[in-house]
Amino acid sequence: MATPNRGTLITKLLGKIKKQFKPVDLPIDRTLIEHLLFACLLENSPHDVSEEAFGLLRKQYFDWNEVRVSTKRELAETLKGLTDPDESAQRLKRALHSIFESVYAYDLEPLKKQNLGEAAKQIAKYEGTTPFTVAYVTQSALGGHAIPANRGLLTAFFVFDLISAPEAKKSVVPGLERAIPKAKGREVATILHQLGVEVGKNPYGPAARKILLALDANCKSRLPKKPSPPPAPPKKKAAKPVTPAKEAKVSPKKIAPKKGPSPVAKKPADKKPAAKPPKKSVTTKKTTTPTQKKKKTVTKKVTKKTTKKVAKKATKKVAKKPTKAKSTPAKKKRAATGRKPITKRKPK
Repeated sequence: MATPNRGTLITKLLGKIKKQFKPVDLPIDRTLIEHLLFACLLENSPHDVSEEAFGLLRKQYFDWNEVRVSTKRELAETLKGLTDPDESAQRLKRALHSIFESVYAYDLEPLKKQNLGEAAKQIAKYEGTTPFTVAYVTQSALGGHAIPANRGLLTAFFVFDLISAPEAKKSVVPGLERAIPKAKGREVATILHQLGVEVGKNPYGPAARKILLALDANCKSRLPKKPSPPPAPPKKKAAKPVTPAKEAKVSPKKIAPKKGPSPVAKKPADKKPAAKPPKKSVTTKKTTTPTQKKKKTVTKKVTKKTTKKVAKKATKKVAKKPTKAKSTPAKKKRAATGRKPITKRKPK
């Protein structure tokens, strides 16, 4: 049995979607730039909330230039009712900056006079625009046939096996415009947008799973699964600080000396061998020859002579060093004048 093509699968799916969602009437009498800015707010939010936010912008701000120079935080506060106020404010602000820098005005009506393909390419060049924004402007302002697909709708089409993962990343649904007639393009676009908003709020929640299973009971294996959080990096163990007590216990022997060129050790001076004390003669009965007796007597005489000489030298040194007597004042005077002091004789 041949597998049905993508067009027939889309038409069957649209019949089921129409039973759950109803089409919405959108205003047509807007300028091209107003359609573009409204698309920046509508991308992932419901129609009624987006209309309310667009009305607040026109009431609270004097013109689009005041919106452009406002901060992202201020715009997000005004657009807080949207599904993604921060992203919507960022898209809106970037689009206004890019348009003003390109034409120095907030008027894109001349694009309607250009070819449809060239006008769509020019809109896609503006910063802040997305494939959803380009498709919405092409359908609502330029009179072309394009179905805008938001993030949630692309997720649903992937679950229904209508597009592949690379096609979902590029925000492309091949064969969607061929399966839907141009006359019903705006009506079907609002129905598909409502499906995308409900799925895009929380693709992993029970409400989105219930809607997807009601439209296709065989898509259970392709339902979006919540990605597992990345593994936490391993914690490094902090080095324990060494306490002073432990530092004191470390013996100097265990500390390895630093490697480096060892200093040249000085050679110790050659020490003279200490004189050995004379050995005591052991009395043993030995037969002595006459020559040995002569040697003994000679050594005795030499030792006696040397001891006598040492004693004489010591006495001479002692004799040479006379004891210095303390000089009296009289002696000092005599030494200074060179005369003998006159001594008085006592009378007899």
